[in-house]
Amino acid sequence: MRIYLTILLSICLLACADKKPQTQSEGTDTLQSEIQKTAKAIDGMVVSAHPLATKVGLKILKQGGNAYDAMVASQFALAVVYPRAGNIGGGGFFIARLNDGASLSLDFREKAPSKASKDMYLDQEGNVIPKASSYGHLAVGVPGTVAGLFEIYDRLGSFEKFEDLIRPAYELASNGFAISATEADRLNQYRPDFLEQNTTSNQFIETELWNEGDTLVQEDLARSLARIMKAGTKGFYEGKTAELIVKEMERANGLISLEDLKNYNPIWRTPLKGSFKEYDIISMPPSSSGGIALIQMLSMLENLKPEEHKFQSPLAINALTETMRIAYEDRANYLGDADFHPVPVDSLLNKAYLDKRLSAFSYGNAGRSNPNAHSGIRLEIESFETTHTSIVDSEGHAASLTTTLNSNYGSKILVGKGGFFLNNEMDDFSAKPGVANQYGLVGSEANAIAPNKRMLSSMTPTIIEKEDELYMILGTPGGSTIITSVLQVFLNTAIYNMDLNDAVQSGRIHHQWLPDMIMYEKGKMDSISLKELNDMGYKLVEKNTIAKVKAIQVLEDGTYYGVGDERNPDDHAEGINFN
Repeated sequence: MRIYLTILLSICLLACADKKPQTQSEGTDTLQSEIQKTAKAIDGMVVSAHPLATKVGLKILKQGGNAYDAMVASQFALAVVYPRAGNIGGGGFFIARLNDGASLSLDFREKAPSKASKDMYLDQEGNVIPKASSYGHLAVGVPGTVAGLFEIYDRLGSFEKFEDLIRPAYELASNGFAISATEADRLNQYRPDFLEQNTTSNQFIETELWNEGDTLVQEDLARSLARIMKAGTKGFYEGKTAELIVKEMERANGLISLEDLKNYNPIWRTPLKGSFKEYDIISMPPSSSGGIALIQMLSMLENLKPEEHKFQSPLAINALTETMRIAYEDRANYLGDADFHPVPVDSLLNKAYLDKRLSAFSYGNAGRSNPNAHSGIRLEIESFETTHTSIVDSEGHAASLTTTLNSNYGSKILVGKGGFFLNNEMDDFSAKPGVANQYGLVGSEANAIAPNKRMLSSMTPTIIEKEDELYMILGTPGGSTIITSVLQVFLNTAIYNMDLNDAVQSGRIHHQWLPDMIMYEKGKMDSISLKELNDMGYKLVEKNTIAKVKAIQVLEDGTYYGVGDERNPDDHAEGINFN
């Protein structure tokens, strides 16, 4: 009898392993044709990385929820329909602007496990072990997304029951949905990593080849979401799901413990505020580097007046580049988790300090990053596995939220029987001063690893006011390019008077101090400008894409104008009109 059961079990496992995904029923496999990059409406707007997540947010608005209810629901939906970045196994940042002008920011960034140590990624000779901080179980930080979304609802939500905000995600996971061509390609690309990092059979490796329109059903994830619906944060940070995470950690020397999960806490912080001409900027403080760097660059650019030069002209790029160089050098030297390291925020944003930093600049000349300060710099923009959502409701409440797993599908580890990917955010620490992470960013002791510390991030959810009224909500994935992309989209509207869609789709550049080079997007800069920049002394490196911005602008007549980025085929903007 035992032999018979063993044979039967083997046959079932083989059948499951060879099973092709079921094709979605007629009428539900047309997501791509329904995607819209722009929308205008008067009673609400949602822009996210996936049409189903956008529609979930809109559904909540239609049911009487506010922007913050809609944000929570859309983020849980993204954990299902956008698994390479949407998550319950990662973390993020949130900026809110209430309709009375009050603003809030929530830091639900991942934390280092309590067993983490400063030199945990160094070998006996003190050298960084390749991929140790970005691949596998040791790369995982304690997730913050679930706690963060509950915190947003508890403080700002209006729905009677939190579980009703998770239910749409639960149904998507249980019933399945048709995957887009983009997600099919990603799943196929990373299948070898899934096989290498995971020993438990799961829905992502059931087939050797995914195709657009295939149905992705995630029963394990549905069960994890059901536990959250029933028990709140304890349904993730304690009980069955927490045990599954720790069991996964124990399988391959990961560090997260039950105590790490139980003790995780998001934290409300005072948003950073700055100004540029008639605009006021509201953005994230540390452990994000985004707000400081964004406000620094805008302060310097106000003096340099790049608007006096044509958009993307060599001199305009010259000014942008040199402010980027300064901001990213300060990022490397001074920024980290303010709860562990004193970050000199006031000094870094002081106008006299920034004027002094900019004193060596002269139009037509390339600056220089110290080539001897650091060695071994590399730049690998593997992916944009952060995701951003912008939402505004009929009452004028605005929400800007960015979450991340870091790399594509994070650490590539799917929690056995839990159904969700875990992050690889430990790579955002400075494993060793002067040695770059996967995005080419270097850091100092300010961002050194320590138990329970939050790693520095480039995520930059931002809300902008114009003459004290809501003007724009924006953010983006893109690793180290996030901050400079938010900067450029805003400038495109503020100083070049671009339509928001043009502002988002226009070509972008990026410089981050080290490596000392300007990245530019393929096909979006003319050869004459490239030659002039080269003659100034710049090294130029072509990239396929730089970031994927999701933005909402309030037009002069009060209409909400939402725009998704063409760089991500799945970005979707959609609004609501009650009358």
